[in-house]
Formats: sequence, C-alpha cells, structure tokens
Amino acid sequence: MMVRSTALLLLLLAGCDAARDTGAKADATPPPAATTAAAPRVSSADTVLLAQALERAAELPRLRGILVSQRGEIVMERYTGGAGADRATNVKSASKSVLSVLIGIAIQEGHIRGIDQPISDYFPDYFARGDVDPRKRAITVGHLLSMQSGLESTSFNEYGAWVSSRDWVRAALDQPVVEAPGGRMLYSTGSTHLLSAILTRATGKSTWAYANEKLAEPMGFRIRPWQRDPQGIFFGGNDMYLTPRQMLRFGQMYLDGGAYGGRQIVPRAWVEESVRPRTSSPYNGHGYGLGWWSKDSGGRRAFFAWGYGGQYVFVVPELELVAVFISESDGPRAPGHLPAIHRIVDEYLVPGAAARLAAPATAAPTAAATPSASGIASAAASTSTASTTAITASATPGSSPGL
Repeated sequence: MMVRSTALLLLLLAGCDAARDTGAKADATPPPAATTAAAPRVSSADTVLLAQALERAAELPRLRGILVSQRGEIVMERYTGGAGADRATNVKSASKSVLSVLIGIAIQEGHIRGIDQPISDYFPDYFARGDVDPRKRAITVGHLLSMQSGLESTSFNEYGAWVSSRDWVRAALDQPVVEAPGGRMLYSTGSTHLLSAILTRATGKSTWAYANEKLAEPMGFRIRPWQRDPQGIFFGGNDMYLTPRQMLRFGQMYLDGGAYGGRQIVPRAWVEESVRPRTSSPYNGHGYGLGWWSKDSGGRRAFFAWGYGGQYVFVVPELELVAVFISESDGPRAPGHLPAIHRIVDEYLVPGAAARLAAPATAAPTAAATPSASGIASAAASTSTASTTAITASATPGSSPGL
C-alpha cells in the first residue's frame, strides 16, 4: 500500500507536457500583472498540504481540474480527462455570480437604478394584466439576485418543464408566490434568467455582448456565445463557458476588490455588498448574497461561485487565495463529490495558504506559473525541500489517468 501511495504521489507531481488547447480559443492577450503583493513565501508544511490535496483530488473520478493561486501567483495546477487551462468548460450555475457582476456594472453605469428597483419596471406588459398576483409587484432586482423573490422555483424538479416552455421569461414570472418577497431563500435559475432579460432591456445589448464589453475583454479574453431562450435572451445563470484560467481571473478580480490590471471592472462597494450573506440555503447551510455563496473555511471567511457537478471559484480574502475546480457535469449528481471538494479547500488549501503567509520572510520564492496566452506551465516543482512554492503538474489532455 505504501509503494502504491508513493507511486501515485510521484505521478501527481511529475512534470508533464504542456496542455494543448483542444477546445476554446486561448486568451488573445496575456493578463496584466495581478494587483496583489509579492509571491507566496516558502513553507515545507504547505508543500506537504499541497501534495495531500492532490492525493485527495486523485480520488475523485469526476474531478477534471484544480487551479490554485495566492497573491496572484499560481501554486498548483492540474488537469485530466481532456480538460486544460485554456479549454472552456460549462460552468453551469457559477455563471450566476457572473450575472451578479454584470448587474453591479449596469447599476454603476446608470442602466439600473439599484437593487431596490421593482422588476415590474422592466416587464410593463406583464404587470399591466389584471390577473397578476399583486405581491409580485414587490419583487425587486435584489430579490432576484439573492434568491428571495418568493416565486416558486424553476430549478430541481421543475427545471425540465421550465426550459421546455415557449417563453422562459413569462414562465418564470408566472410562477406562483409561495413566500413573501425578501423571505426565505428559494433557489431558482428562473430568477437569474429574469436578470438576464432585465440586463438586456436596460442596456440595449445582449447579456453576451455586455459581458464581453464590460467584463471579459477588460480582463484580456472573450466569452463565446452560449444558449439562448426562444426569444433570444442569453441564458441567465446556466450554460456559460469559461476556461479555468478565465475563472481564475474572475476570482482574482473579486479578490482585488473588483479591479484587474489597474482597471476597476466593478465598483469595490458592489464586491463587498454582493458577497455579504443575506440569506442561507436550507439544504447546505451556506450563506447567499447577491449571486455569491459564502461559508467558513478553516476558520476564515470564504465566498464562492458554484455550478452544478462541482464547478467552483473559491476566494479566501484573508489568505489572498483563489481556488478553481472543474468537474464532469453530465449525468446525475455524484454522492460525496461536492463535500470532498470542500474538504480539499478546508483541510488542505486553506491551511497550506496560511502556512505560506506565515513562512519566514528570508525564504526565497520561486517563480510560479502565471496565466498567459501560451497555455499552462508544464514543469512540476520538486517537493524534496522546503523551497518549493508551486506544484504546477499540468497534464496534456488525456495523458494522465487521474488528478
């Protein structure tokens, strides 16, 4: 057993060929330098924890990639099963956090008055009907963002019927009121799709065009078109495609208070407000703000974007840590997969990041891989001494049996 574990660890940490871009087009331009401080310091404890994190990751057959950075420097990156740094993946409901950022930008630009604006302003024809439940007039943009609209959910068992309807916006608005607006959390992708419709009407641009102009392009990449509803509105809160490196930039931008490369993408005040918990899930206990989840991770506050099947962008501000996970999302839910990812973050990545920050200042940092147009780094750092700061064992798609 000891021999097998050692062999597995050597496989995990072995240098591999650089990943090829077999999917989405690689980013057109290298990103500007991160606005955070110097590279993480050296720690033998963190080296062990990173290796253990990879061991735990290798036990998850549905996990396809893990990418971790601290202070803007990549400290671990690994892919398998055809995934790659510049290959786009369906981030599923993690795109709800993207919608939140776009709403924040639209408010800052004056297209939307604020989170207290009633959604009836954007659907006048619907609300002009005499048979509309008057309680729906109290629903605001903020209620949609925080999943507190009070409308029956279009997700879970209702999802198939909703996306099979001829008018997704109308079907979402037609959901019965089962809670007072502003009450308990009712997770519903219909709510974020209404936000996409509002964004389209408020800005005069499609959600896709607005996302590229205001969010993606300022960070050096483009988002490819994704699914639209029968009326042509881009799906709000599902089926958006991003590469792991783009997900990392997104998380880094939020870690840096809405700024990227010296440019303020979204107001810092929106970042702070959107990650502040306003309610909590009755299923997992995680907090939920304006399109962002939150939790305690190893005694430290963390917020995260979360998509079906195990698509995550975790941000731990106190440790200047960003962690991206991508997973196989086709098929039914895999029992134990999501809790296992959270344990990797809580028990290995967070303590490891804390160890790096606590390491002696005299330790010499090693240059870690940074996002670039050429793809991911191919060389793995040695773990034989305490001078290791990065594990960037990135595999050519299909070249490794596991993470």
